[in-house]
Amino acid sequence: MSFDDSSLLSLFQLEAKTQALKLSDGLIALESERSPLALGELMRAAHSLKGAARIVGHEGVAAIAHELEECFVAAQAGKLEISGSQIDVLLQGVDLMGETALADPSGTLTGDAARAREAMLVALRSIERGGPANTPAGEVAHASGNGKSPQKARLEGGSYDTERLLTLASEALVATRALVSTVEGDGGHQRSEQEIERALETLGAALRGSRADTQPALEALHAAVASVLTARRERAIALDTVSLRVSSAVSHLYEGVLDARMLPFGDGIVGLPRLVRDTARTLGREVTLVTSGETTPVDREVLRRLDAPLGHLIRNAVDHGIEASDERLARGKSARGTIRVEARHGGGRLLVSVQDDGRGLDFAAVRARVIGRGLAEPQAVAEMSDAELSHFLFLPGFTMRDEVTPISGRGVGLDAVQMSVREIGGDVRLVHPPSGGMRFDMQLPLTLSVIRALVVLIGNEPYAFPLARVHRIVRVESSELSSVEGRQHFTLDGRQVGVVWGHQLLDIGAAEPKDSMSVVVIGDHEATWGIVVDRFMGEQEIVLRGLDARLQKVQDVGGASLLPDGSPLLVLDVDDVMRTASTLAAGGRLDPMRKESAPAKTRKRVLVVDDSLTVRELERKMIESLGYAVDVAVDGMDGWNAMRGGHYDLVVTDVDMPRMDGIELVTLIKRDAALKTIPVMIVSYKDRDEDRRRGLDAGADYYLTKGSFYDETMLRAIEDFIGGSA
Repeated sequence: MSFDDSSLLSLFQLEAKTQALKLSDGLIALESERSPLALGELMRAAHSLKGAARIVGHEGVAAIAHELEECFVAAQAGKLEISGSQIDVLLQGVDLMGETALADPSGTLTGDAARAREAMLVALRSIERGGPANTPAGEVAHASGNGKSPQKARLEGGSYDTERLLTLASEALVATRALVSTVEGDGGHQRSEQEIERALETLGAALRGSRADTQPALEALHAAVASVLTARRERAIALDTVSLRVSSAVSHLYEGVLDARMLPFGDGIVGLPRLVRDTARTLGREVTLVTSGETTPVDREVLRRLDAPLGHLIRNAVDHGIEASDERLARGKSARGTIRVEARHGGGRLLVSVQDDGRGLDFAAVRARVIGRGLAEPQAVAEMSDAELSHFLFLPGFTMRDEVTPISGRGVGLDAVQMSVREIGGDVRLVHPPSGGMRFDMQLPLTLSVIRALVVLIGNEPYAFPLARVHRIVRVESSELSSVEGRQHFTLDGRQVGVVWGHQLLDIGAAEPKDSMSVVVIGDHEATWGIVVDRFMGEQEIVLRGLDARLQKVQDVGGASLLPDGSPLLVLDVDDVMRTASTLAAGGRLDPMRKESAPAKTRKRVLVVDDSLTVRELERKMIESLGYAVDVAVDGMDGWNAMRGGHYDLVVTDVDMPRMDGIELVTLIKRDAALKTIPVMIVSYKDRDEDRRRGLDAGADYYLTKGSFYDETMLRAIEDFIGGSA
């Protein structure tokens, strides 16, 4: 069998660009934070790229990736400390690896290229052994200090204690509001007291109207009833007073703990001046950074997680926005460009903007790039507004650069910003100020502990959508639905919105089609889904808590909370829900909205799980060549979600992957009563006996090394496990 080698090589080169960016950003983060987690991510990125390079026979890339991986493994084991000059060399190694990936893997390196690679391998091996970190050119890079500023220390310190206190105070606040509602609301304590009081008054009236010969007894009973009424009124007044005092005290407690957790915005941007300076010097630009709102209070966790998107936007502004000095002078501007970063509160949200006074967005160039990459038809692109066109900048892999540099052209930037901001319940928008240049506005939550949520009922259980991620709630009649290629949708504001049953997403049984449906519309300008729920229960302020660590990641669930009556409430992960809906749609597995029979599945289905784009595509093509239907997942977590949302006859998985590795995935599958009979095949570069035993002990049915791709052992094993494709 043969495959399109040029297509596979293109996929590898795309993956090499992506992994090289991960390595570059990870090394910069490692230099400033010394994070063990960063080392793990770096090791996995190098390992994945090494494996992909071997698949396409690119030994030059594989050799450098191997030495990078060995350096990170040694650092994880505590055998060396990566800092300053070592990071300079490692970054050069990443750059050289990225350049090498663009070359023909079948060619032989000669001359300067060969010498550069050998010099780099020697330098990396020296770092691995703990030797001097000399650059291949013999230059020693300037080593930056490893001390943390007081602001940085405050940003990272005390997170557990403050987080725990804030969680407790938040829960107390919500519980107290429930108490006040019970005392003062339409239903509950006050109404009960009023009903008892009316009953006693009725009894007293009845007693007063009784026969005269029982007058002394009746008077005694009347006095007793009056005494009870008085006592109950006094008790109600006392309870109201206590309720108000508790509410006030807890509110002050919550505000106090929240204040303790808040840091000035300036603490999170202490590194931006250096970032602007270094990036500008690299690109030969003159740039000044101006900041405002440094005293704006920001939740410590929000501020910490703003670091990465702010860094991306700053580099983007220097590289794509600010012109070279001679170009600025020719346009009548000052030679030095300006980048402004501002933070303020507004509308109950944290508003952060990054603006430059550069050239702005070249919409003609964007149109040409969109058409050139086949992302839209030329006529459609011509009719797009500037606002619609700018949305393409946020697509993964989209870049306006033709060449890869240490700063640009890797196709990862604004999509990473958008993803980071969404992870904390925020949003980012591109604005074109009348004065010129570009501005990115980020709207973020003030705190991550208490959120506003839309509570809905699905399958007689309450679930919550974070309100910041809800686009609209609507009623949709079944007659409004249209069907295209098995996907049902309705039209909202001129856009087609796909619909999926909440019951199917959460795997809680089939829903009964109905004439009128309650739909929660989630998503943004890129992708939108309508989730059909049983009933809207209204908006509520809830305390968001993480799930027990022993549960790991629950599909489509981002956290938990409690309703005012104490009943549990699961908070949905909107991004996860949208991925699950898209996976179901791509596989043609969406339950119908009307009473229609779904087409019967005729082919056996295989799930391929691997974080390497190159390996995934190769395995998919090989398995599909035998007639099987194949779905793919980018890591163990994605694979687990796919397993929970669809039916598969076989799973083929790698071992080393981010978020959840293959061993964890196998363990989860074999522990699940509904899934444990599905055969699982591990395909990995790890070929040691202990690696094989570890996989088989976890429950894998077969362990295969990736070198067996070439002798069709994997395909024969698949046929042995599940038979033919039909």
